[in-house]
Amino acid sequence: MKTKLSAFLIAITLIWQANAQITVQNTQTPASLVQNVLLGFGVTASNIMVNGSPANANIVQGNVTYFDAAGTTFPIPNGVLLTTGNGVGAIGPNNSPSYTDNIPPTAIVSTDPHLNAIANANPTNGVVVEFDFVPSGDTISFNYLFASDEYPEFSPSTFNDAFGFFLWGPGISGPYTLAGYPAGGENLAIIPGTTLPVTINNLGPGAGQYPQYYTDNQNGVAYGSAVQYDGSTVLLSANASVQCNQTYHIKLAICNVGDQAYDSGVFLQANSFSSEAVQVAVATVSGDTTVIEGCTDANLMFIRPQSQINDTLIVNYTVTGSATMGPDYDSLQNPVTFLPGEDTIVLTINPIADGIPDNLEYITITATTITVCGDTIVSTGTIWIIDSVPLPIDEPDPTVYCYNDSVMVTVTASGGAQPYTWSWSNGQTGDTAYLATVSGTMQGSVDYYVTVTDDCGYTNTDTVTVTLNQTLMVDSTLMGPASACLPDGWASAYVSGVTSTSGQPYYNWTGPNANPGPYDVDATVITGIPSGWYYFTVIDDVCIAWDSVYVEQLDPPVAAAVGTPLVGCSPLAVQFTNNSQNATNFTWNFGNGNVVTVGNMNPQSQTYTDDALIMLIAADANNCADTTYLNVVVEQCGCTDPAAVNYDPMAVIDDESCVYPIPEVEAPNIFTPNGDGDNDYFELDTKFADVVDLTITNRWGNIMYQSSGPNPVWDGIAQNGNDAEEGTYFYTYKATGTGGDVTEGHGFFHLFRK
Repeated sequence: MKTKLSAFLIAITLIWQANAQITVQNTQTPASLVQNVLLGFGVTASNIMVNGSPANANIVQGNVTYFDAAGTTFPIPNGVLLTTGNGVGAIGPNNSPSYTDNIPPTAIVSTDPHLNAIANANPTNGVVVEFDFVPSGDTISFNYLFASDEYPEFSPSTFNDAFGFFLWGPGISGPYTLAGYPAGGENLAIIPGTTLPVTINNLGPGAGQYPQYYTDNQNGVAYGSAVQYDGSTVLLSANASVQCNQTYHIKLAICNVGDQAYDSGVFLQANSFSSEAVQVAVATVSGDTTVIEGCTDANLMFIRPQSQINDTLIVNYTVTGSATMGPDYDSLQNPVTFLPGEDTIVLTINPIADGIPDNLEYITITATTITVCGDTIVSTGTIWIIDSVPLPIDEPDPTVYCYNDSVMVTVTASGGAQPYTWSWSNGQTGDTAYLATVSGTMQGSVDYYVTVTDDCGYTNTDTVTVTLNQTLMVDSTLMGPASACLPDGWASAYVSGVTSTSGQPYYNWTGPNANPGPYDVDATVITGIPSGWYYFTVIDDVCIAWDSVYVEQLDPPVAAAVGTPLVGCSPLAVQFTNNSQNATNFTWNFGNGNVVTVGNMNPQSQTYTDDALIMLIAADANNCADTTYLNVVVEQCGCTDPAAVNYDPMAVIDDESCVYPIPEVEAPNIFTPNGDGDNDYFELDTKFADVVDLTITNRWGNIMYQSSGPNPVWDGIAQNGNDAEEGTYFYTYKATGTGGDVTEGHGFFHLFRK
């Protein structure tokens, strides 16, 4: 019977699940994820490759990751995640309709023939994981869910993000060719009851696109804060009939189509890639296979493959071990019965606190499955039961021979039920603490007390004694900065608390390995040094002390210039702006035979009929210099047809006589409108464009800026006059050239104000 209290706890749990996020761990290689996460019972795998390379399978990949959805409403608890962008971009909440995480960029898979076959457009970035496997039964199955930020607005569209599970081997035939498999292969990722592949265009919220298999997650309506994606399929199953103990090849692939934005991902359920076997698994709170009487329990899970899910299955199992059902743990149901549609049955092992020293006891559960091919598969799970045990603490008692503000001490414990919690008499927590020595310069010791508590509530306390035996100190370190190209800096140290029979301790400086270094100076002062870190050490009869100082560098010259425009039709008039810093003398080589040297930063103007390389050298009073370069590109534009030249509206113009380049546009992915004079404006880098129409929106689609002209520039001020917030923004543009050609595009960028 459910009480009001249990209903309240359920409500609290549901609220927590709605606000929980999946975790994505990018620590395992794809080979490890296939072998240790994806595979279930009745299957062995080999020859694992990523993007066609066995080496890539043994390198951690940003878009082949492990995910854990524990505590969320997401329908797959954990498994392997394949994504177009980086896997961490799948982490919720759903706070953007167009989320993209492709920094660092993921691999381009545009040449993959099978992705091209199902995308019906141009694949871009994504990943292909493939391997050989041998099934022990006559079926193979696994569970998956496809999700994307292309949903719902680009379903259907040209941005048809796609994925496939392509299978080749004995008894398999289909349209997907692969060397060594003359019958071809089939795609297991199909819409139920059809032969259509699961893609953005084939399965979505629109009419006629199988909406019964689509889940809307805009604003987290389906999965709370679990995932970022705007929409997904329901939980689906990939299935195929195979031949026992034969070798098959499968290819799991996903890609963006048409662009590299709006991420997509396919979630593969852990241990679901299986063939005709019942798996027995044991899971405890601590993640190991040990429980403590009267404190912790364990879940005993029976899991069958999806290929058997439509049948009733009765599984008998045996229980062996030194622990006895009844006196040592609660009775367990045997046999267990799977009803149609049920793939997991969970039994709970509750060890009983009997107060009798039993030493170490164990239970072993063994389930035997005979496949339709006659193979016998045995699956076992073992749980260990221990009495409550002492918690011995292993701790150091450090002696500090040189005064320091604190010393790091790490303690360990054993026994009991992990995880442990730690508390120290000085208020710190954790198994590592920073313990202060005796204050001042007096020798002595101080005691600290550390208490460990295990997950069952058992505790133990021990003492850590920190002893101070000497207090040699470097009181301070000073420095003078160095020029950018001259070693004229200096540093000095002040020492106290020396204990030396000779009256003079040993001093030593070390620094950058540059002329005239490295340094080995037995003095408290060092001179004639370039910028960098310098390390000072003093050694007396009983102690060593050290300090470091960074000798700063006077600001070096920085050559910087811009030319407007740098691309255009001949004759091209270009104005150069000098944006150099920390310089007083400037030499311009304009690449057209003109060279000038000036002592100011005034703009310079030149006219070009051919391409040119421009060089600017900026120098300071010490002749430290820096160089920057610009490229001018000149096109020969215009018309040779007199009617076109004279603009005769009644004439038939020979279009081939007119040469007008197509407009080119590049956009930045970040800008910082903070008034520091560097990257304060968002502007497009255009070539051969007379008019540019630019629109910028925030992630909710609100227009932040809209303008038309030769090259519109946004200063980060919204249309309401307020500063735009930091975050991701989206842009669209239309660039029209002199000849009437139009170039259009869209994308996103990040706004930062720091």
